[in-house]
Amino acid sequence: MRFVWAVVAFVLAAAVIGAGIAQRTIFMGPDSVQEKVQIEEPAPFILLDGDVLRAHPGAQTLLISGDGDIFSAYGRTADMEAWLADSDYNQVTVDDDGSFQVEHIAAPAAEDDAVDSGDAATEEPTAEDDPAADSGRNPVGSDLWLNSFSDTDSLSLDNLRLPEGVSVLVAYDGTENAPDDIVASWPLDTSTPAAGPLMAGGGVLLLVGLILYVLGIRHQRRGRGPRRKGPGPLPVTEPIDLASLPAGERAAIESGATPAKPQATDDDVQDAEIVDEPDAPADEKTDEKTGEKTDEKTEGKSTMKAADPARRRRRLLVVPILGLTAVLAAGCSSDSWPQLGAPEATPSPTPTVIAPENQKPPAVTEGQAERILGEISTTLVEADTNRDLDLAKTRLDGPALTARTTDYALRTAIADSPVPAAIPTDDVEVVLPEATDRWPRTTLLLSKSADDETVPPVLLTMTQQDPWSNYKVTNIAEMSADAVFPDVAAAWLGTALVPDDSAFLSIAPGELAAAFADVVDTGEKSASNGLFDDLSQKLATSIRDSRQTVVQNLIDNGAAETSEVSFDMAPTDTPAVSMTTLDSGAIVGITLTDAETVKPTSADAVIRFGDNAKANALTGVSESAKGVVTTYEFQLFFSVPAQGSTEQIKLLASRQDLVSVEVIK
Repeated sequence: MRFVWAVVAFVLAAAVIGAGIAQRTIFMGPDSVQEKVQIEEPAPFILLDGDVLRAHPGAQTLLISGDGDIFSAYGRTADMEAWLADSDYNQVTVDDDGSFQVEHIAAPAAEDDAVDSGDAATEEPTAEDDPAADSGRNPVGSDLWLNSFSDTDSLSLDNLRLPEGVSVLVAYDGTENAPDDIVASWPLDTSTPAAGPLMAGGGVLLLVGLILYVLGIRHQRRGRGPRRKGPGPLPVTEPIDLASLPAGERAAIESGATPAKPQATDDDVQDAEIVDEPDAPADEKTDEKTGEKTDEKTEGKSTMKAADPARRRRRLLVVPILGLTAVLAAGCSSDSWPQLGAPEATPSPTPTVIAPENQKPPAVTEGQAERILGEISTTLVEADTNRDLDLAKTRLDGPALTARTTDYALRTAIADSPVPAAIPTDDVEVVLPEATDRWPRTTLLLSKSADDETVPPVLLTMTQQDPWSNYKVTNIAEMSADAVFPDVAAAWLGTALVPDDSAFLSIAPGELAAAFADVVDTGEKSASNGLFDDLSQKLATSIRDSRQTVVQNLIDNGAAETSEVSFDMAPTDTPAVSMTTLDSGAIVGITLTDAETVKPTSADAVIRFGDNAKANALTGVSESAKGVVTTYEFQLFFSVPAQGSTEQIKLLASRQDLVSVEVIK
């Protein structure tokens, strides 16, 4: 019966293991679902709506094939539509039944070239303003994209999880028709949680069958009883000739005595097999060698102890069976086992931030801002090294560009002039984007160097004028070590720009530059002197001290009697950049100029520049009969409190640059 159950166990094991293997092979379905985008009318760009990639659950994969350098990027759908407003493109959307719909959108006619960017219209650049207008606009390198990718002939975007409101752009260089071999795929759940238990259970049944088989053989051999080698066939008996036997034996036979049994030899012991004797009463037996008496029980005890090679073979057979079971179980991935007791996410307390009603999206994401800042820094390092003003203009504007223009002129004329310090990008501490869907857009950044503590943190603002332009730095200054940056909104929320005439601050942003200039010029006599903190007062004092140094130099050189000097600090035409903080205040960036005018007081006197190499380099002359005006530019950032607050206006960052030296004509 044991053999029957062993066979049953073997059959069940084969069936169960086969079922587990089949689940991972022939019964397992495809691991993904794929859909191809059918483009009938080619165009330079293809815009895939985010709903296309969310047509099925799971991470999205986009495979684009073509001939050449393929470019793809994803960004906010509204931003991409604004960027494509003057171009031919195909827009791919999802119909109600889940099928892909492709709509060809033609570029507007010349008389209708106006792009509606939110609530305001932005005029499309003409061919004169944009040299790329006739040849197509290249999407590579645009700051509008949240992320971009490129490759040759084949481009795969793996593990995308695009949220609602984000779309994908596909193109070559904006001139050729975009590649039309586009396949979107989504993963399918191919987990087989029963495969692992089935194969493991089959291995257990296989082991049980083996045990039953071994027990069956053992039981069968026990039932045969003891087996020894017999004496063989007896020869034909013949009468014994007693006369021929020795006298001793003949006498023993005649007396009826039994001859002694021959003892078993070693060879007889080795030839014996291990068998169990049937139940019998215990007999007392005397060991012929030692003379000791022992009780011998035949039940459950072998009469002889000899080696059994068959038993050893059966034991060794268990090893590969267990190994096979272990291999089957180990070869199963986590998808082959039920996932029990998966850890649940533990909520952690976070500050509650309530977005205002109708809140616009932030101009940039945190990662996007860090990428843009890195590209700006890299571009400016190259421009500064080569004194390439045209390259610098691609990333600088306003006061920042004015300062760089003068610096390049000075370094061209004066060989040992220092190169401007690079913008640190290692540690971007603050990203404060404007929350808007219109242009221009502004973002404020605070960046530090992670490796060099001697490099001061840099506070800057960068602005994007329209969808086709990249961000340019307009204001930049070094943050003071004593300054405390105010609390601002998170990058994902963004903030709002404060109008120049806002009455919700202790001073309107448009009046801040004039107020600080008055403090510098008149000191304690200024009506605005009490509005500014100690750090602001120290800056004003240092500016007045530098002016006094100029006056003292004229006295020391004996020119005080034949010349006069005057100073005037005033706001520039550049509007203030103001962004709200969490305490209802604002960070305000302003620009001022400090003009230093030196004139002769006598018709016979002239103003000589002497060893002033910068004046010689910027004017091209060594003296002036009517005088000279030296202009310095100050870029300043202040933290302005809300109206009614008792706090003072705090200086956050400052920068001073020489921007011009002009001869009075």
